[in-house]
Amino acid sequence: MHPPIAPTRRSLTVKEQAEWIPAMASACKTYYPGGMTESPGIPLTRTPVSDQKAAAIRAAVAAATMITTENASSRLADIDDAASFHEFLSDPQIHAPIYTLPQPLTIDSVRAFIADHQQQREQGTGLLFLNFDEQGRIGGYSDICVWPEWAAGELGGAIHPDRQGQRRGVDGARQSFDWMFDQLGLDLICETASLDNHRTAHLLDGLGFTRMGEIVSKRADGTTRPSLVWEISRAEWQEKHLLP
Repeated sequence: MHPPIAPTRRSLTVKEQAEWIPAMASACKTYYPGGMTESPGIPLTRTPVSDQKAAAIRAAVAAATMITTENASSRLADIDDAASFHEFLSDPQIHAPIYTLPQPLTIDSVRAFIADHQQQREQGTGLLFLNFDEQGRIGGYSDICVWPEWAAGELGGAIHPDRQGQRRGVDGARQSFDWMFDQLGLDLICETASLDNHRTAHLLDGLGFTRMGEIVSKRADGTTRPSLVWEISRAEWQEKHLLP
């Protein structure tokens, strides 16, 4: 059973100058040492697609090697990245708002987090990218969850606080959503954020996403967090952002 959602879609006109801070945490069901994060209520819009289309999406996910962001380069996270990725995530400004990261946050748990995403990629249901700045340092990461049976996906992740500003967050988010629709062949993108994450709310509103209601995310330790839910269809994104 789906959680209660807003009875109708509504469009909000909010300026998109807000920055994309660590916030848009993927709500895929993910297993790792220390707990599981589960948000079974998304996507709220579930339109079944043909087996052929679902297979094509799985193949696109399995073939992906990079994502387009505001960073200089991007590649898939590898087990050998565990230490450097852990160092990046250890900044409270980065990990504190993100509900799906492993707890406790250790090199071993980050290594398991990466390994889990490698399995998701093989299955065509998830991706984990590390994004690098001009000096070759980790400037952010992208955590993608995909539901091939509904041609839907979710983008999570974070950018380093030093890279916030000059609209980098807005531009990076727009580029990544473009990539998900274009390269993965999705028809819907669903996003979540905590109720007090006003910057991400402004970003998603400004990019044309529709607020759909709330869900409750739950970890294996029993802790919960209510989250707002946004969605946008491929047709809506194309109309607003001129996707080819």
